[in-house]
Amino acid sequence: MNSEEEFYDAETGLESDDSCEVSFKDALVFDNTQVTGGSSTQENGVWERRKTLPADMISRNNFSVWSILKKCIGMELSKIAMPVVFNEPLSFLQRISEYMEHTQLIHKACSLSDSIDRMQVVAAFAVSAVASQWERTGKPFNPLLGETYELTREDEGYRLISEQVSHHPPVSAFHAQSLKQEFEFHGTIYPKLKFWGKSVEAEPRGTMTLELLKHKEAYTWTNPLCCVHNIILGKLWIEQYGTVEIVNHSTGDKCVLNFKPCGMFGKELHRVEGYIQDKNKKKRRVIYGKWTECMYSVDPKFYDTNRKSDKKNGADSKKLKQEQSCEGEEADEMPDVQETVTVIPGSALLWRVTPRPAHSVKMYNFTSFAMTLNELEPGMERLLAPTDCRLRPDIRAMENGDIDTANTEKERLEEKQRASRRERSKDKEEWATRWFQQGTNPHTGAEDWLYTGGYFDRNYTDCPNIY
Repeated sequence: MNSEEEFYDAETGLESDDSCEVSFKDALVFDNTQVTGGSSTQENGVWERRKTLPADMISRNNFSVWSILKKCIGMELSKIAMPVVFNEPLSFLQRISEYMEHTQLIHKACSLSDSIDRMQVVAAFAVSAVASQWERTGKPFNPLLGETYELTREDEGYRLISEQVSHHPPVSAFHAQSLKQEFEFHGTIYPKLKFWGKSVEAEPRGTMTLELLKHKEAYTWTNPLCCVHNIILGKLWIEQYGTVEIVNHSTGDKCVLNFKPCGMFGKELHRVEGYIQDKNKKKRRVIYGKWTECMYSVDPKFYDTNRKSDKKNGADSKKLKQEQSCEGEEADEMPDVQETVTVIPGSALLWRVTPRPAHSVKMYNFTSFAMTLNELEPGMERLLAPTDCRLRPDIRAMENGDIDTANTEKERLEEKQRASRRERSKDKEEWATRWFQQGTNPHTGAEDWLYTGGYFDRNYTDCPNIY
């Protein structure tokens, strides 16, 4: 895209569940020490990550996106300069790092001895990776060429580095690794967005690769489509839809997940359903739930029995025609959401989303995890690469509620980027990436951006001056 501005029973090792009342240990939760004004504290020598942003969300009530997008219906969103007020105070590189919010699922998969059991937990991880997008209607800042983001979480056992490796088209690459050499998780994302008159559809092109090193397994998949409704009129809401196929390249096991479009009357809103098959194409498990809430696994015969029972009781007497709701003439009113999943007897809970803080709605609908991503901990600045997006002045200003400075700095950085591109063109120089290089994904054979290593050696002398 050419653009200056874009937009997880005893036999399985999992908990058996015959009801909705199931406990599952989610990601590590930060300490409950009170925090004031968005600042973090230190107690007994232990760093306390912040639990809020420095300022509330900037109001968008006095701004019209229609005046900007009305000429772009059916087009890829290229060279569309969006006011910073429609952003959220995170870079797209930071948004990518939210895939790691439920890293405990990867640790769980590493601990399981059976490949089918591992696959169902990996499937839950793939679903959990998009859960934070619910109600996140702000657009992340486009990364500048050469921008990076580092995320190290020793308590959760991993570290991640990402880099904006291309601007035309925009391509972001990331690589996460276990601190105990248990796994590697990496991918390349080059989003394609289109405006359809009242909605924006995002196709997150690129492949996710998860390697479980102890088991010598590699899994790959792509993320579902995402649609933001009511860009012009009505309340903004998000749905994910499309088929996600997860392949275990070592065993031949496969998981096919269907992220269902809302459909008529909203019956399928947020629902995910699929199955795991082994290399002989025998269906081994059925996976079901909601990407906004939880995912379960059940034996196919229990699933089939339950469906037959539902039909007998008339629950599915008439199949509703599903329609991808990026069409129509009136506002796409979001259907009422049923906040629980009907659990089939004999199911095992794979994953449940971490609840958002009560003040999330005032802070761009961020999760507790997202609240911490732009935080500069004491002593961190001297360790970060100078290209790290925590150091971007426009994002920092927006996070602090200073919209005027955010706009000014955003324009300055974009012009600096254009000037640098003109200089390279004049000197016939090619942009050189710092931490990733183009290559071939060894598992899919497709073109990919691969981490070359060395970032955590902390030698940043060759990093460009992009801010």
